[in-house]
This record gives sequence, structure tokens and C-alpha cells, in this order.
Amino acid sequence: MKLLVTGGAGFIGSNFVHHILENRKDVSILVLDALTYAGNIDNFEKWMWGHDNFCFFHGDIRDEKLVGNLMRNVDKVIHFAAETHVDRSIDNSDAFISTDIKGTQVLLEALRGTHVERFIHISTSEVYGSAEKMPMDEDHPLKPQSPYAAAKAGADRLVYSYFCTYDIPAVIIRPFNNYGPNQFPEKLIPLFITNARENKPLPVYGTGKNTRDWVYVKDCVRALEKLLDVEINTIKGEVINIGSGKDTDVLTITDTILNKLGKDRSLIKFMPDRLGHVQRHISATEKAKNILHWEAKTTFLDGLESTITWYLENEEWWRKIKEGRKEFKEFYKRYYHF
Repeated sequence: MKLLVTGGAGFIGSNFVHHILENRKDVSILVLDALTYAGNIDNFEKWMWGHDNFCFFHGDIRDEKLVGNLMRNVDKVIHFAAETHVDRSIDNSDAFISTDIKGTQVLLEALRGTHVERFIHISTSEVYGSAEKMPMDEDHPLKPQSPYAAAKAGADRLVYSYFCTYDIPAVIIRPFNNYGPNQFPEKLIPLFITNARENKPLPVYGTGKNTRDWVYVKDCVRALEKLLDVEINTIKGEVINIGSGKDTDVLTITDTILNKLGKDRSLIKFMPDRLGHVQRHISATEKAKNILHWEAKTTFLDGLESTITWYLENEEWWRKIKEGRKEFKEFYKRYYHF
């Protein structure tokens, strides 16, 4: 199997590539990544670069010629590439509209002229907005509450329209909040772990009572691996949530991180609530169980403890970003004002 992985140097993408190379001798991977601020070449360990089944292309999913050439040489595609940070989209939505919607359209157009057997589109639970019914199943109304969520909803529905119009072999996956190793340290859990390690403030929006369904990234990539093998007619045109069916609020996460690191609650800095802040997310899990025979195995506390350990043991990785990346430093100072 030859697999094109867009955005494979990002958080979930790199964990997926790592998992496949470690566990599947029958899969050759072509990674396409533009290496924007959150794409990180350091997410690929030394052994991965020397692996016979790994090939990396530095390029943009909006590059029609490059995408067309790569698409003609693979059997399957999994599409992670996107701008993904809610706060950044509130600050400036341009890149989100261009990459998430236009980039997806370029991939879909290239797909039409090939014999690619399946296109796995990674959407997000953010397309739902705040929960109107609980748990949130795949038929929950789409009411995105940030420019990021709206861009992902646009791409999500664009993929579905190409399935309806052109019968492309697409499946849409909506992961709920992933966390774990190699996550860019702007995101909540790695930001709070690393800030606590440095005795810096932990910025909590509003009351901190907003909840999310948290999925350990290594559980998520197990689900995504199953999508490579399940009979295509079982998943073609479907939308599938990847969630745990449990939610945890931000303040509980903050307190847990501080306790694990032996830090005082005085590090918590409450801030005005985020614009368009989603109040609650909790995933229905039946469809993933029925179609993929998958469910999350890692409890949130176990996953969080493992994640804390990873960031403590990989300080060089995150310090290189927090201290060396202009994009990180400028956004952090502008958004949090400290």
C-alpha cells in the first residue's frame, strides 16, 4: 500500500506516521507538509528518516502540479493538513480559509483524475459548535463558532459534496480534542505543562468550566489505522466521530497539571473568555465502535500523566519552539499580554 499523508509533520499526523512505520511493514508513506509554524521536522525521529517506507516532500497542498504528481503514485490518502489553532483564527482567518478550504479542494480535484482507492479526510469536532444534545453524534447540527471551525466545516462539507457529485471514495473523520506527544505548545495541555515547568502563568479563559472530550493521540491513530483496512463500501460517504464519550473541564485539567508538577494554584491567571468560546463537547462513540471496532482505551488521567512525562523528558524539543520560533513568541505576547 502506498499512502499519501498530508500534514504529516504536524501533531496528529506525525504520531500517525510514527505508528504506521513502527507497526506496518506493508505501508509505504509519502508525507507532504508545508512546514508552516506548527509543522515540525523534529517530529520525525532519526530512525524514521532512514526507514525504507518513509519519504518526505516539502510542499503545499495548494500546489496543484505537486499534488497531482503525488496523487497519481499512491493508493490511499489521509488528509491532516490544515491550520488548526482557534485563537490564531480569531486573530487572522486568512490562512485558515486558504489552506483548509482551498487546499482541500485542490486535493479533491487531483483525486478525481486518479485511481486512489480511498480519501480519509480529518475534520474536527469543532464544526459542531457547543453541544445541543449529548452525547454529540454525527447528525448533530454544524454550528461552527470560530473562523477555524467554519473553515474546517467548509472543507468537511466540500469533501461530502465531492462524494455526492463525483462518487469519490471519501470518509470524513471528526476527532475530538487530541492531546499527547509532539503537540505544538500553543495548545492548552502542552502550554500549561510547559508554562508550569517554567513557573509561568497558566491562562484560563472565563471560569475554566468549558469542557471538551479529550482523546489521547495514540488512541486516535489506532482508529485512523483501521480506516486504511476496512472495506471501502463500509465507510464511503460516512462521517465518524473519534471521541471518548467523556468530557473534562479546563480548570480540572489545570489543577491536575499543577498537582502533578508540584506547583501552586497561584500560577493560574484567569482571562476574559475567548470570543465564540464553545461551552461543551462530548462525543457519541457508537458509530466508531460499530464500523471500526474501536474505542478509546486510555483514561484521561493516564493519558495526561503520560503526556506530562513526555514534555518533561523532551524539554529540548519544546524549548526550541517556545524560545526560538518567532511565530510562537509574537503570538503568545500579543494574545496573552505577558
